[in-house]
Amino acid sequence: MAEDTEEIKHIVRIMNANLDGHQQVQMALTGIKGIGRRNARFLVQKAEIDPHETLGLLPDEMISKLRDIVESAQDHLPTWMKNRRKDLLTGEDRHIVSTDLMLTQREEMDIMRNTRSYRGIRHERGLRVRGQRTRSTGRKGSTVGVSRKKR
Repeated sequence: MAEDTEEIKHIVRIMNANLDGHQQVQMALTGIKGIGRRNARFLVQKAEIDPHETLGLLPDEMISKLRDIVESAQDHLPTWMKNRRKDLLTGEDRHIVSTDLMLTQREEMDIMRNTRSYRGIRHERGLRVRGQRTRSTGRKGSTVGVSRKKR
């Protein structure tokens, strides 16, 4: 009954992402690009918040504390949890979230295309990049087998 009397925040904004206030804190954080379940659980524990508590019912101080920790996730996460280990340009271990993640991925793909590396060419042609077999799978739109001559 205590939850009914409290005002719930339907949308909580963290790192330029609108998070659902009706979800648990650890699951709501996965709505931020670059933060998965494991990272979310770790960051929530760092903020000393119950991971199963509803995000929209948290007081403003707790949300701002969580926001600060998520924004400085690079400082809080151990090296093996970061998503950019030995970055191409800087050589450092970094954890990138939100729109920065999409921008760095796009930049790296452009670098690979411009240097005409194997991966860059595969990206350019829209083919599989990571060594998968393409003889029978990965066909877009065409059917498997022999196509009949049109009359």
